[in-house]
Amino acid sequence: MPQPSVDCVLDVRVELGECPVWCERSQSLFWIDIYQGRLHCFEPTSGADRSWPMGEPIGSFALCETDGVVLVALKSGVYRHELATGARKIVASPERHLPQNRMNDGRCDPAGRFWVGTMRDPPDAAHKDGTLYRIDAGGCAPMVGGLITANGLAFSPDRRTLYHSDSHPSVRTVWAWDFDVDEGRIGNRRVFIDTHGMPGRPDGCCCDADGCYWMTGNDGWELVRLTPAGRIDRRIALPIAKPSMPAFGGHDLDTIYLTSIRPTGDLSDQPQAGSLFALRPGVTGIPEPRFRG
Repeated sequence: MPQPSVDCVLDVRVELGECPVWCERSQSLFWIDIYQGRLHCFEPTSGADRSWPMGEPIGSFALCETDGVVLVALKSGVYRHELATGARKIVASPERHLPQNRMNDGRCDPAGRFWVGTMRDPPDAAHKDGTLYRIDAGGCAPMVGGLITANGLAFSPDRRTLYHSDSHPSVRTVWAWDFDVDEGRIGNRRVFIDTHGMPGRPDGCCCDADGCYWMTGNDGWELVRLTPAGRIDRRIALPIAKPSMPAFGGHDLDTIYLTSIRPTGDLSDQPQAGSLFALRPGVTGIPEPRFRG
């Protein structure tokens, strides 16, 4: 398959863009600027982008069943947040005892539970105190511990597999788990792909309608598609070294939107690093579930 064109659709050049989520109701893309603590909404048809301040770093979020309400994973905890008023209600704050940690990658499973991982910031390989949590109407439960940089959450379209990764350079591994969507349980952890020796390490990811896993190659200038067996199926070259997360969007879910990171140093070879990019890969994605807790 030929390499698709990769276009910059929003030239914003933020330090750490992350967590793109397509909203089918509004036909717009929500995304975050982690360290500026802002939730953004980009409208592809007009090119307009608006944002809301969260007042602290935001690691991820989920759209809620109620329009205008989002579940935001902030440094201090997870909250329901009303965009129109800024009103906020705490849902969970599992790491008050770990002030050096913050929330990171998160998304909803097909049943509407929110899964979110934490990390020490800045990361420290000597302290594996990141945890993957599951949040629903019943509360907040730790599911996987011993992580440095929790990342790479995705759910297979058949609802039977949960993927997640530790993107720290010393680990750079993606795991697959058997997933019980009815009970929200996981088991049978196994290595999906170990990226040692590859150009980039795993960052944010998503699944397509064929069941393949799209992995951003952070520091590798590429987007990688993996089959359900963990084999590399495609590699798409990118104009940025540090893509952070992909999401399928557009009316037919046939466009991949990519957030990115703007590193320090000479950026003459990637002047638009930190911006939002789009490409048409020739496959379609799956709708992003909303939080039902």
